[in-house]
Amino acid sequence: MADSPEQFRGKSRLPRFAQPLRYDLLLRPDLAACTFSGSAAVAVAVSAPTRFLVLNAAELSVDGSSIRFQDLAPTEVVQFEEDEILVIGFQKELPVGEGVLTMNFTGTLNDQMRGFYRSKYEYKGESKNMAVTQFQAADARRCFPCWDEPAFKAKFKLTLQVPSELVALSNMPVVKDTVHGPLKTVYYEESPLMSTYLIAIVVGLFDYIESSTLEGTKVRVYTQVGMTSQGKFALDVGVKSLNLYKDYFATPYPLPKLDMIAIPDFAAGAMENYGLITYRESALLYDEQLSSASNKQQVAITVAHELAHQWFGNLVTMEWWTHLWLNEGFASWVSYLAVESIFPEWNNWTQFLDETTSGLRLDALAESHPIEKALASYIKKYAYSNAKTEDLWAVLEEETGEPVKDLMTTWTKQQGYPVIYAKLNGQDLELEQAQFLSDGSSGPHMWIVPMTSCCDSYDVNKKFLLKDKTDKIHIKDFTASQITDRSQNFWIKLNIDQTGFYRVKYDDELAAGLENAVKAKKLSLMDMIGIVEDSYALSIACKQTLTSLLRLLNAYRHESDYTVLSHVTSVCLGVDKISADATPDLSRDIKQLLIKLLLLAAKRVGWDPKDGESHLDAMLRSLLLIALVKLGHDETINEGIRRFHIFLEDRKSSLLPPDNRKAAYLAVMRTVSTSSRAGYEALLKIYRETSEAQEKSRILGSLSSCRDKDIVFEALNLMFTDEVRNQDAYDVLRGVSLEGREVAWAWLKENWDHVLKTWPSSQLVSMFVNYIVSPFTSEEKAAEVSEFFATRVKPSFERALKQSLERVRISARWIESIKREPNLARTVHQLLLQEV
Repeated sequence: MADSPEQFRGKSRLPRFAQPLRYDLLLRPDLAACTFSGSAAVAVAVSAPTRFLVLNAAELSVDGSSIRFQDLAPTEVVQFEEDEILVIGFQKELPVGEGVLTMNFTGTLNDQMRGFYRSKYEYKGESKNMAVTQFQAADARRCFPCWDEPAFKAKFKLTLQVPSELVALSNMPVVKDTVHGPLKTVYYEESPLMSTYLIAIVVGLFDYIESSTLEGTKVRVYTQVGMTSQGKFALDVGVKSLNLYKDYFATPYPLPKLDMIAIPDFAAGAMENYGLITYRESALLYDEQLSSASNKQQVAITVAHELAHQWFGNLVTMEWWTHLWLNEGFASWVSYLAVESIFPEWNNWTQFLDETTSGLRLDALAESHPIEKALASYIKKYAYSNAKTEDLWAVLEEETGEPVKDLMTTWTKQQGYPVIYAKLNGQDLELEQAQFLSDGSSGPHMWIVPMTSCCDSYDVNKKFLLKDKTDKIHIKDFTASQITDRSQNFWIKLNIDQTGFYRVKYDDELAAGLENAVKAKKLSLMDMIGIVEDSYALSIACKQTLTSLLRLLNAYRHESDYTVLSHVTSVCLGVDKISADATPDLSRDIKQLLIKLLLLAAKRVGWDPKDGESHLDAMLRSLLLIALVKLGHDETINEGIRRFHIFLEDRKSSLLPPDNRKAAYLAVMRTVSTSSRAGYEALLKIYRETSEAQEKSRILGSLSSCRDKDIVFEALNLMFTDEVRNQDAYDVLRGVSLEGREVAWAWLKENWDHVLKTWPSSQLVSMFVNYIVSPFTSEEKAAEVSEFFATRVKPSFERALKQSLERVRISARWIESIKREPNLARTVHQLLLQEV
């Protein structure tokens, strides 16, 4: 056993006795037959005695007779498909040192949006295939045998043999190409050291537009033929981001060119492949006539995010996937920094709280995972190599002289984060920390929490570390004067501008003070958002009543800022959903209260864009109209339907610009039923006639929002037709109405095997589970779902299933808590009677 290929089975990582230094790859994709063949010559450093070479290969047919290491032929070649490894055994031990491993292989251009795959597109009315790669996290092995782990960095020299009329792109520029009749051979420059997951190849028919950075780096955006005008916005953002990052990281962009390309079938939003970034079309293309303001913003943030990865991720790569946050966390943060610099009027930095908020929501689940900035120094130190979390802390500690490692280890090695309980006792503010979990339990963990606080104004603030379970500070420590008269103008805010990763639970007196500060607009935008998000999270965890959350929400009814209202609206829709299940008798009144809360701002922006209005006003209009339709506001619904019918006759009508279409589509679907299908058919007609990805996405998300269960079933079945690309399934799933929950679950059970076969990538299957299971709110349903998956769960979606079931149980617990609230009905009616 110890000396047979069997010894390598069932291991999660490859052995370390051999390391690739350089790959010479030739690939020949056949786009008509949807297959490919290839050959590899890999320079390998053998560092310890072994008679085996072990590398990754999946869904490839490797020709055993073609394998050589130097001039040695192997005695055994075994592929363990379930482990995705190829074990090559030789008669005797291999010499320590460098040797070249060669082999030939074939594979399929699959339709799974992973590995080396095919994507469909139309050219002059004809359907064609393009060949595309998507290798993160571990799918390079589906294209060529390789050491497919981020730490095995190597240089890559690619050669492609493709039909001569096609565009063939890879990470590096073309050195030369030679044409032989219908085929051409394209040779690319050798890459710098890089991980396998960042290799990219795209072959198809494309147009491009190009520009250059200040340093002269060529930047191109590739699109389907005839669509380059939609790439101009991304090109502009890309060039500006590269110029910005070069200075910010004090390191030039590492490659000679940067291409960005829109792919019609693409599972993720985008992928940061070195020098050739791939995007789904809706994440890269922007059409002045057809795209909404939120699409525009999403394109800018996605482009800036992927370009940040060219340094943080590609140049310095995490050592193993547990350190993925080093790539993603940083790229998210710096992309907002870049967009804030390019479009200051978007107030993007405040919107970064959306990222923090979703992080806090996920990390409050017991099923979240523990994640394992002197940033210019860090990047220079680890360029072209791999880093662990600890390496970043060491560099930061060295540069700042602060005890970064001790402080940060409490954050990255432990699951979750703390909630700080704040209570006034005379002139003292008493603080206590506990682990915050949405299921209401409290774990044993303790943190070193960097605290900030202010009282009555932002002029004086106090910073300190909360190192123990409890602490107290005297109010006079952080206010200009001793406060004896704690009138209604008195307020204390902890976690100023939400810069800390923790929740705060205020006692009744402090909460009332903040409510008044919200009404009086005394707080920063960040703090306005933080208070409502904390209150919502505490309510879900049953640490605070829904009654008090509604009182706080009501304080926002004169708010007009987009960034604040985007959070308030999201909380309102969450409250609406839970109250439908928790207090059906009161649900209608709660809807009215939430409508009343949003109506003032909605009336201010109206349905029609104003001359010279800001980007944020366009986004606010869309946000509020959608929310009012979802809450069932008749006036908004009727107006949406009226405008839709005008738009149906004239697609260029100014009465329904892209920003407002989603609201109108949702309004139309509220009137659709099995016996009255006109609205459904009309939307399908628009869907079939548009080639614009963002418009298709808007419609798919509306079709399943119908309250008629048969129509929901029909919309779900649409995913199994050629009309919906597999990548767009999540649009349909995300839109399912509350009334459609049971239908969606029955549909998933019935079609489970088909779903697994059609959407095998873990990301996409996880989406099906998450979107269909998470909306349920009872222990019985959680048990039913668990029972169904007991024999069907796979590692690829196990975490998504556990997190979804946990959300169901959290909702069930929250509902029981809401039912016991004594003052809920009275408070709702009091707030409804209040003058606006």
